[in-house]
Amino acid sequence: MTSTASSTDTRQGQAADARRPSWQHRLRRFGYTAPPRSDVRDRLVPPYAEPGPGIWASLGLRQEVADRFNRWSGWVGPLLVTLLAGLLRFWNLGSPKAVIFDETYYAKDAWALFHRGYEVNWAKNANDLILQRDGHVTVPSDAAYVVHPPVGKYVIGLGEWMFGFNPFGWRFMTALLGTLSVLLLCRIGRRLFRSTFLGCLAGTLMAVDGLHFVMSRTSLLDGVLMFFVLAAFGCLVVDRDKARARLAAALPADGNGFVRPDAHIAETTRLGLRPWRWGAGLMLGLAIGTKWNGLYVLAVFCVMAVLWDVASRRVAGARRPHLAVLKHDLGWAFLATVPVAILTYIVSWTGWILSATNGRGGYFRNWAATDGKNSNWSWLFPDWWRSLWHYEHEVFEFHTHLTSPHTYQSNPWSWLVLGRPVSYFYESPLPGKDGCPSDAGDKCAREVLALGTPLLWWAACFAILYVLWRWAFRRDWRAGAIACAVAAGYLPWFMYQERTIFLFYAVVFLPFLCLAVTMMIGAILGPPGAAERRRVIGAAGAGVLVLLILWNFIYFWPLYTGTAIPIDQWRSRMWLDTWV
Repeated sequence: MTSTASSTDTRQGQAADARRPSWQHRLRRFGYTAPPRSDVRDRLVPPYAEPGPGIWASLGLRQEVADRFNRWSGWVGPLLVTLLAGLLRFWNLGSPKAVIFDETYYAKDAWALFHRGYEVNWAKNANDLILQRDGHVTVPSDAAYVVHPPVGKYVIGLGEWMFGFNPFGWRFMTALLGTLSVLLLCRIGRRLFRSTFLGCLAGTLMAVDGLHFVMSRTSLLDGVLMFFVLAAFGCLVVDRDKARARLAAALPADGNGFVRPDAHIAETTRLGLRPWRWGAGLMLGLAIGTKWNGLYVLAVFCVMAVLWDVASRRVAGARRPHLAVLKHDLGWAFLATVPVAILTYIVSWTGWILSATNGRGGYFRNWAATDGKNSNWSWLFPDWWRSLWHYEHEVFEFHTHLTSPHTYQSNPWSWLVLGRPVSYFYESPLPGKDGCPSDAGDKCAREVLALGTPLLWWAACFAILYVLWRWAFRRDWRAGAIACAVAAGYLPWFMYQERTIFLFYAVVFLPFLCLAVTMMIGAILGPPGAAERRRVIGAAGAGVLVLLILWNFIYFWPLYTGTAIPIDQWRSRMWLDTWV
């Protein structure tokens, strides 16, 4: 075994400086440090951090109890954070008892999909009738032209099917997915940072973010999209660990039990079907079936996953890792993501496809039999396919030419600093009415404002710079993954400077902002081997930042929940003029 390792890894006999490229020497002045040599198994699948034995001894716990705690903390901690997030999101979920902002579209579209299989045109007074009659209204049959795929609306409709066509019903599933996304982020953060504490911190930060909170309590599509994107990212992270573990298991060990690189094994080992990657393809298909900007996420995540494979085989000892990935990984990676995502998207249109083709079905469902009957492709593709393709083309034209001005539209340049949040609901109740204190003196303000927790988002601006620096100069794959995920959800919007877009679209990459802030806080805390003074100062600084974010969420709580407050208190929370 020893001779095999030494024969396939010719670098072992070289000095460290001889192996290190000269550009790494030059980067040292910017903070670059080459990774220390260690067991390849630990480099492929790093162990999780655990509290030292001194902590358990100081608490008077036996080692068996400590081991049991370490074993279960990976789930107990995230579940406790998720419980907190769920209590916050489901508390008084039916308030305001109104159709707020774009709920006027998606709540009714969801109800129609469950009853007709396609979206319909509702009467102008439909919102009032739905609230007055607790959802007991007749569903029209006249098809409506809508510009978003059906998955997110089917998700919203599940809540309506279970709890009725009312505010609680159409907000239930977004609240549930918002809560589950906190659990996902805790577990993803734990796997990324190999720390249960940092994973729970990431989930806690998202649990107390105002934008995530408001989107979880409103039946809009972007919160659903965020959940599927985060789930896809989590699947890929798990797949990365599983694949690297298989590589580590295949590598030989020397006489001392240390796993060593092996070029032949690293270049020829097949990693199997990798079900987690197929799961990522399914989640990405559901994301695209919710809103089309999931396509950008699909492209970025696929490239990122392939680069992870290249890095894994390089660490395992492959001399030509790109060629090895091309031979053994790329084909399966493509099949597990792109075709799966496309098939999932098409299947999501089943209700529309099965609707009537005589003009009484979904919008454009009969296009192939009427306006498109003379198509040159009619011999090759069925009518439903050509009608759907025409529908998608019209939707594309709509999205790329949408320039209707809106009071709350904003440019993506301003999103990270929360330049222009969106007001979903606003009322001015008089003293003694609708929750306004009788001693308020003047009228009150009752608002639901889609505003991120300011201190969290402003800290995220610095955190993004930190992860970019760490990716560039420390070659930290975790920083690269976070930066790529943020870019996938954020950068595409800069291509549509003339389009009408809103700040709440940013909720899609919000989980990765929380991961970036968590990574920055981890750096503030200091490395495990740091001096005690350094760790105490770091813990104090990190603790102050987290407590300020928690306080900030509590301070803006009335604006997130539609709680009536005196108008002066409302004005004191308008920190920027553009928030009004």
